[in-house]
Amino acid sequence: MDLSLAVTLAVLGAALLHATWNALVKGSEDKSLDSIAIAAGSGLVALAAIPFLPVPAQASWPWMAGSAAVHILYFIFIAGAYRYGDLSYSYPIMRGGGPMIVAAAGIFFFGETPSAKEWIAIALICAGILAFARGAHDRRATWFAVGNAFVIAAYTLVDAQGARASGAPVAYTAWFFVLNGIVITAMGVTQHGARIPAYFRRFWLRSVAGGACAVGAYAIALWAMTRAPVALIATLRETSVIFAALIAFVFFKERLTTLRVAATCAVLAGLVALRL
Repeated sequence: MDLSLAVTLAVLGAALLHATWNALVKGSEDKSLDSIAIAAGSGLVALAAIPFLPVPAQASWPWMAGSAAVHILYFIFIAGAYRYGDLSYSYPIMRGGGPMIVAAAGIFFFGETPSAKEWIAIALICAGILAFARGAHDRRATWFAVGNAFVIAAYTLVDAQGARASGAPVAYTAWFFVLNGIVITAMGVTQHGARIPAYFRRFWLRSVAGGACAVGAYAIALWAMTRAPVALIATLRETSVIFAALIAFVFFKERLTTLRVAATCAVLAGLVALRL
């Protein structure tokens, strides 16, 4: 499988959607409640789409359940990272470490060994992403973000297997988000009680909008993983850090330093290397 221009552009669009819903969480008044509300919103968006989609093949269902379990940690860690650190610090760490893990693990899980050129591209993009990590934070933000890098790698591998086994990656995504929304919302109600439905009623529009961004971003990524090597898609998806930095600069007044401009150049060089 090769990385075509159409797939590349689609995944870059997914990266923008992913950065957008993360910015919504960062800009919320309560990071934990907002993470849960967006998970619920994504479940509702996916539920509305399911009647128009085929049922994923039964072989993909165990992968879907496993992914929903792993995503519990993802939402816990993302709320913690944004509680203790800036978007421009936490987001690059979470997103920059995963692709290298996926690239190495993909050799064993999928038999997909990147070429020397692809390894160079992956390393350039990951290094550029990690170089974005600047901003106000304490040690807890670092631990949450690093932990989430491993979680992201884990669910990427699980869902790549599930999407390929499903025969219908967009349908797999929809069913996953419904299941994930139920699990995360139930866990949230157990922890926070009536605050969850009250928060959702208050911020239902941003929750549904954020959920739509999350569903769209992941559906595109999983579709792309059925048409190109998983490691390349996982790496390309994390260019969302560039979009997150621009959003943080415009809306949160976080600094766009010389180092971040250089990091952007490294990411772009990696993208060029992937396309050569």
